[in-house]
Amino acid sequence: MAVAEKQQTVIGASVPRLDVREKVTGAAVYADDIQFGPGLLHCRVKRSPIPHGIIKRIDTSKAEKLPGVKVVVTGADFPDRIGLYLKDRHIFARDRVRFIGEPVAAVAAVTEEIAEKALELIEVEYEELPGVFDPVYGASPEAPLLHPELGTYEYPNFIFPKPGTNIANHFKIRKGDTEAAWPQCAAIVEHTFRIPHVQHVPIEPHVAVAKAEENGQVTLWASTQSPFAQRALIAKALHIPESKLRVIAPFVGGGFGCKAGVTMEAIPVAVALKLPGYPIKLRLTREEEFYTNFVRQGLVIKIKVGCDKDGNLLALENTMYWDGGAYTEYGVNVTRAGGYSSTGPYDIPNVKTDSMCVYTNHPVGGAYRGFGMAELHTGIDQAMDMLAEKIGMDRVEFFKKNCIRGGDVLATGMVIHDVGIEDCIDAVARDLNWGVKEKPSGPNKVRGKGIALAWKAPAMPPNAGSSAIVKLNADGTVDVSVGGQEIGQGTFTVMAQIAAETLGVPYENVRVTGPIDTRYSPYEWQTVASRLTWSMGNAVRNAALDARQKVLNVVAEAWQQDPKELDIKNGYVISYRTEDTMPLKDVVVYGIPKPNDQGWIGGPIVGTGSFMPTYVTGLDPETGQGDRAVVHYTTGAQGVDLEVDLETGQITILKAVSAFDVGKAINPELVKQQMEGGMVQGLSSALFEECKLEKGVMRNPSFVDYRIATAIDVPPIMDTFIIEHAQDDGPFGARGIGEHPLVPSIAAVASALHDALGIRITNPPFSAEKVYLALVEAGLAK
Repeated sequence: MAVAEKQQTVIGASVPRLDVREKVTGAAVYADDIQFGPGLLHCRVKRSPIPHGIIKRIDTSKAEKLPGVKVVVTGADFPDRIGLYLKDRHIFARDRVRFIGEPVAAVAAVTEEIAEKALELIEVEYEELPGVFDPVYGASPEAPLLHPELGTYEYPNFIFPKPGTNIANHFKIRKGDTEAAWPQCAAIVEHTFRIPHVQHVPIEPHVAVAKAEENGQVTLWASTQSPFAQRALIAKALHIPESKLRVIAPFVGGGFGCKAGVTMEAIPVAVALKLPGYPIKLRLTREEEFYTNFVRQGLVIKIKVGCDKDGNLLALENTMYWDGGAYTEYGVNVTRAGGYSSTGPYDIPNVKTDSMCVYTNHPVGGAYRGFGMAELHTGIDQAMDMLAEKIGMDRVEFFKKNCIRGGDVLATGMVIHDVGIEDCIDAVARDLNWGVKEKPSGPNKVRGKGIALAWKAPAMPPNAGSSAIVKLNADGTVDVSVGGQEIGQGTFTVMAQIAAETLGVPYENVRVTGPIDTRYSPYEWQTVASRLTWSMGNAVRNAALDARQKVLNVVAEAWQQDPKELDIKNGYVISYRTEDTMPLKDVVVYGIPKPNDQGWIGGPIVGTGSFMPTYVTGLDPETGQGDRAVVHYTTGAQGVDLEVDLETGQITILKAVSAFDVGKAINPELVKQQMEGGMVQGLSSALFEECKLEKGVMRNPSFVDYRIATAIDVPPIMDTFIIEHAQDDGPFGARGIGEHPLVPSIAAVASALHDALGIRITNPPFSAEKVYLALVEAGLAK
């Protein structure tokens, strides 16, 4: 059926910003004009109004004639595909559209209002096709094929697409013999869990400005977690020499994964190539932010798990259908991470895992804080809770009996390092006063406690590298250059601490330079995966060690001593043999004069360092077995004490507790803040968050209908415990903690709900309405 596109109203379109306003010859000057000049053009995007269909015709002639319009572009102008792990999408749809909101065309005009008007003049005719809106159905042979060209897409050797199906990646684990283990089980739990899509909702929406010069140079200013990855991906897709594409990335106003990789940033670059000399700005409205960019993938997870009469886990079968959305170029790696972590932090001898990334006609699934682990643990931890109940064992006792320990062989064949998870369980249980039934605050209220475990490894390719530069200045201060991004997690603070400690200078003397600029900043893979403290921290430490050794060599030559006899403390070089001292500022730029004016020793000191884990090995595509699947795991536990109002279904979190083994807390206050912030974000997804999708249409693309936790929802008591079992390859023993605190939150709330009510509500969010209806069904409320 051919259908003509209906006019769409874009909620949240705005006039030019008045953030900065000055009087210049009597005229108002906008902030964007100050930075980019009066030639700045505004870009708006024509988007698909249907979830799946063939593009029959695009007519842009009326839009091109509208006064103020400078250019209109479509998919015909840009034929190559783009994507981080699986190159499966075009910058603008070319032959068909696969989700509501997919870019079909773009307009650059002198104002946003004119650009919006031009979008209305673009005529697009579609032939609608049947859609896929459930990943289990999408993985079946009966489902319409959404990507017939899957077999031609480019992908790395650790992604396993299935051409001729909607399965973009199928990760398998086969360890032991699950079929032989089931008869030995005294208790078995089988359950299917459904975890919805959620949005990242950063305070700052996606914004990008691109400018192409006549000489072929292109600059992109973007709110991004991935400046170097964007440079590589956009350059390849648009045939720009990578050396001629420069990405500048100021501080990011919230990311949580939605600003990783490439989402909308290629659009202004593509438009800018058609208009050399003009800066092109694209700013997403809040409504567009909800459904046109990355969402956290939905998941259907089918779990079968069993244990013996003593509570020892014997077998697990875990089948995961990840709702990757219309394009899975980032989501295929979420599926992989879910696969190799599919047991959760439990020691299970017999494992069968099938983790499948499935194309649907939903918004594009991508990186979200926790990278699949919150979804996975929502299922696996609840199943363990059910199994402990079925065998008649206390949850904490069951968890401690079955949690992984250093030296255990994981489901992938990897031998795990010391993880400290038992200490985490003990800390949370003790703080929750586990085993003691607390009194509710009033009548018609019940109270319960729950606990859940978590683990997460940095989800990244095996060759994700970091680099750093440490430059010493004439006044004794230190500049540290890195390529990782500051997105509010405090990474610049931690890098300054690592450099200061390694060099032997006061922390106050160290400055981490910014913004990140791919022309001048050293390379960093991406600011994702909770890896910067570990990976970039190693690079900074190596650069500081390099600079330190250069200083010691210069002074040793001047003092005619062995460098091993020297040290740097508090900004001074000292000799342990002679007790001589010299401030760094007298050494690090101009060097040290030789006696009798016979020349100089040294010169400007610049240290360089890099780090890449060279020891991660590939996994067998049929069994998932290999020597080392990941670099390491961060593990932990989380518990909640909650109260439920039986008259309304309202949940109140009275206390939330987190304990994680971070290896070494470089900055304990920042670690605590990450634990608290992640816990609140996890509780938000447990209680409130869900993208309400009906046949591909998001019904709640605004803060009016999409609720997130606010200050009034924060638990009055949040306790955090830092456990430290040093990571052998981490700087000072550190490993990441940025994503992990939200991973077990949903399962912990579900466990506490069951403890309070005696009934199971397994699928989040646990809204007051859902809880109340469950109470009515169970006869606990009228």
